Amino acid sequence: MSANQADFPITVMAVILGVSKAGYYAWAGRQPSARRVADAALLKQIRTVHLGSHETYGAPRVHADLREQGERHSRKRIARLMREAGLVGASHRRGGPVTTRRDREARPAPDLVDRNFAAAGPNRLWVADITYVPTAAGFLYLAVVLDVISRRIVGWAMANHLRSELVLDALEMAVAQRRPRDVIHHSDQGSQYTSLAFGSRCQEAGVPPSMGSVGDARQIDELAST
Repeated sequence: MSANQADFPITVMAVILGVSKAGYYAWAGRQPSARRVADAALLKQIRTVHLGSHETYGAPRVHADLREQGERHSRKRIARLMREAGLVGASHRRGGPVTTRRDREARPAPDLVDRNFAAAGPNRLWVADITYVPTAAGFLYLAVVLDVISRRIVGWAMANHLRSELVLDALEMAVAQRRPRDVIHHSDQGSQYTSLAFGSRCQEAGVPPSMGSVGDARQIDELAST
């Protein structure tokens, strides 16, 4: 009613909606609850983190980022507020383009992780993956490098192609931002990661590449999309 009172009298709208004028004014003058005020403040922080991730973070990553900032809120609450606000992260959707194709001629790096997706500290294990983002003009491809401990994206790149430059750009950002010394870069055996250019850059940066078996692909997928 308040949104339309410039066009229609309160009395008329009250009759149409079947409410009393006194009831409406009582509702309009009511102060928002402390919970609603707190939710509004938290949603503002969530929006800042979500925009800072270029709208790629889902609730788990937003939750982890806020915890690093000293904010203590449950993941369920953050997920609820994001859902109500229509905020979603990049995800792997069924029926979309295939982002992982193996090059039968290339030799994958050894598996240094052996499905043990745990690390002793930050910048010890990164997992990398490629997802897609549907747009009105077609699909864009998003390569991410995720730190396993913090669940933060430390490197990313977006393009309209799936060439090796996509994952190289994501790696470059991660290396420039974190300057790691003893990190392992783990991925699937997609042709972008098994390319000579990617292997050479990993060697130059002192970042040993690790590539899982076919059975690891789903676990990497889940880690990178949560």
